[in-house]
Amino acid sequence: MNIQKYAAIDIGSNAMRLLINNIIKFPKLPPLFKKVSLVRIPIRLGSDVFLNHHISEENTARMIKAIKAFKYLIQAHEITNFKACATSAMREAKNGKKVVAEIFKATGIQIDIINGKTEAMIISSTDLKDYIDESKTYLYVDVGGGSTEFSLYKNGAITASKSFPLGTVRILEDKVEPKHWEEAEKWIKSHTQSTTNIALLGSGGNINTIQKISGKKMGLPLSYVYLNTQYHAINELCFEDRIMKMNLNPDRADVIIPALKIYLLAMKWSGGRNIYVPKIGLADGIIKSLYAGTLT
Repeated sequence: MNIQKYAAIDIGSNAMRLLINNIIKFPKLPPLFKKVSLVRIPIRLGSDVFLNHHISEENTARMIKAIKAFKYLIQAHEITNFKACATSAMREAKNGKKVVAEIFKATGIQIDIINGKTEAMIISSTDLKDYIDESKTYLYVDVGGGSTEFSLYKNGAITASKSFPLGTVRILEDKVEPKHWEEAEKWIKSHTQSTTNIALLGSGGNINTIQKISGKKMGLPLSYVYLNTQYHAINELCFEDRIMKMNLNPDRADVIIPALKIYLLAMKWSGGRNIYVPKIGLADGIIKSLYAGTLT
């Protein structure tokens, strides 16, 4: 048996995350990826970028502090390999490269700003064998703060992937153009119109929260009716009540509504009536891609 530790830093539009996994390898068996730690820091870069096109000095300073903390954790865990990736907010910020350089100078951690295509590829590389029936078709929907990635799975393989600028923070800031909704609808319908009995796979912190609220065991899907009911029930509550009555964190209590809107529209456009929640995302994909050698 061989055990290694890998880590991934995911810098999104709503939060920064550090995921640490044990990778356990037995002879003649596929590696096991076991979560050791997940640290999430809610720095909302999207509010800077989607409104002002720049990352503020305040948030740059907070990012440097967060990356320093992540670095110490990586060192303490004696990580074999790790990678840091930034997504929608950082790639759209006019000073994104400057901020990356500042962070590198202060911490020695290099951050790669990845494009939407690469982001979709990394997310799609996550191992879904435990969650899918290879004889069925699935639409994988990963909702982030700045963008949403869609991937189509047929016969256990990815046949198409696409990233759209439809993110929760971007929606809250009213920075989504109507054409982007239309393009996402057209893409989903064109890739699913010939498919019957399609199901969805949902990833992202918001759908994970809804899965937890539902009380359903892992592996059991959420229905369109349930998701729609939750959407309207949460939407009727004020921000404070979502925190007090639903026990949501403040940085979750606002973005959960646009996130549910995206999942519901994806279900409507694809004809899917159920969504499975495997609780995986970009950080998982970074670690798996790094271990497989498809990401350097």
